Amino acid sequence: MNPTRKSGRFTDLGPRATSALVLLFVGGIAILLGGIAFALFVSLATGVVFWEILRMFRNDKDLTPVIAGAGAALSVFIAAVVPLLLVPAVLAVPLACGWCVLRQERQRFVAYGAWVLLGGFGLIWLRNEYWAGWTCWVIFAVVATDVAGYFVGKYVGGRKFWPAVSPNKTWSGTSGGWVAAAGVGLLFVLIFDVAAWVVLMSVFVSMFSQAGDIAESALKRRMGVKDSSQLIPGHGGVFDRFDGMLGAGALAFLVAITWG
Repeated sequence: MNPTRKSGRFTDLGPRATSALVLLFVGGIAILLGGIAFALFVSLATGVVFWEILRMFRNDKDLTPVIAGAGAALSVFIAAVVPLLLVPAVLAVPLACGWCVLRQERQRFVAYGAWVLLGGFGLIWLRNEYWAGWTCWVIFAVVATDVAGYFVGKYVGGRKFWPAVSPNKTWSGTSGGWVAAAGVGLLFVLIFDVAAWVVLMSVFVSMFSQAGDIAESALKRRMGVKDSSQLIPGHGGVFDRFDGMLGAGALAFLVAITWG
């Protein structure tokens, strides 16, 4: 085996690991503090993602996406403190603003924007309504999915998962992410004596995380961009780091309000 080729597989490992560790550190502190601190952290991240999405759809450099992103962050923060029945109306405001400033692909934008806003709100709601450990469970399952998918995919390789949308993802990496997430769920069952269904739900969290990643890849391909932005050195945008987390956050919220 050519050692140069093997090492070349991991040329992006350094930037990925550094950005992930920084985000985990800051996010971990926010989770421990809870309340306003966590709501601000997630709201700001969601607002930046909203800005990145609208910026891709508009393909220009004016301040409209920036203003919309700030409005989205504020909407998510407000949604976290109002009664649950008012949340859809609050989150609909930035979507309506985005609809008004776009001339095409409005439905697609609303679909992506709604997913992002729901995912961000879902993470905050989960932390506010339940034990902080459940938020950690979701995050650890997503991180395990990402890490296992990366290394298993690089080492094992094999058949591509969806080459037309995300040519770097393989079935081996995808299934490796499911196994890793199930492992996280099993640890939570053994350590905290929670119900065994957490193991299966961890796999669903993994799947929704991967679905978020695929959805973002599909959008970037359609818009002809490599990264959602260049805010994170060596890696891309906030959406590139939070796509899976937003997918998992949306699932966690929907499951929690459906089954409790």
